[in-house]
Amino acid sequence: MELVQLAFDKIMQTRTYTVIVLKTKEKRFAIYVDPTVGKSLQLYLTDTDRPRPLTHDLISAIFKGFEIRVKQVVINDVQDTTYFARIFLEMEKDTLRHIVEIDARPSDCITLALMQNAAVFCTKEVLEKTIPVVD
Repeated sequence: MELVQLAFDKIMQTRTYTVIVLKTKEKRFAIYVDPTVGKSLQLYLTDTDRPRPLTHDLISAIFKGFEIRVKQVVINDVQDTTYFARIFLEMEKDTLRHIVEIDARPSDCITLALMQNAAVFCTKEVLEKTIPVVD
């Protein structure tokens, strides 16, 4: 399975959905997500103070407490317009390194990856199935 690294391009918010635009050197594509997830991502990207921790803040704090880091995110499938992803978590304990792969929504994975400065990839097959976004 060949992986292609993605970069976050932009986010666009409406009342009914959020569009996350990801890109490679050759192509840009969009993932449509729930507006609450989009709002959480926007708050993080704009470094907006939050009066209370949001779900991604909670997960990130748990990771920090257990010294777990997001190793990478892989968007591994797309069916119709629904994307699927895996998040790879890494934890070192004593002299052992544990890596766990978990099925998760791409929007959650992308948010956590951005919070921890982790790489986001998609498979070459997924990239070929995406519909390009043009300006």
